[in-house]
Amino acid sequence: METTAHVLVGLVAALHAYILVLEMFLWEKKPGRELSGFDAALARATAPLAANQGLYNGFLAAGLVWGLAAGDPTGLRVQVFFLACVLVAGLYGGLTTNRRILVAQALPGGLALAAVLLAR
Repeated sequence: METTAHVLVGLVAALHAYILVLEMFLWEKKPGRELSGFDAALARATAPLAANQGLYNGFLAAGLVWGLAAGDPTGLRVQVFFLACVLVAGLYGGLTTNRRILVAQALPGGLALAAVLLAR
């Protein structure tokens, strides 16, 4: 179970690193515009906001990598904290912005959190 938990945490970290790239660097390009559904003008106008969101997603990814790299008990605590942050952000985003976020962010974060807790 511990291996499964580590794999899920790594996948959630990779997801948030990917979101960082989309929101910080590709927001005005085709992948970012397909994600947001914005036309070129709205993508340009919202790019600073998206970049800020992307930076926060990078912090989540970095925290999860730290949790995987750190020995226990620190690693476990760090993973639980950052996965809880991912879950809360996914729930909030899914309920207030776009329901897809529940599946794309909250579900993976929740599954990884459950796996981490069950592995201990």
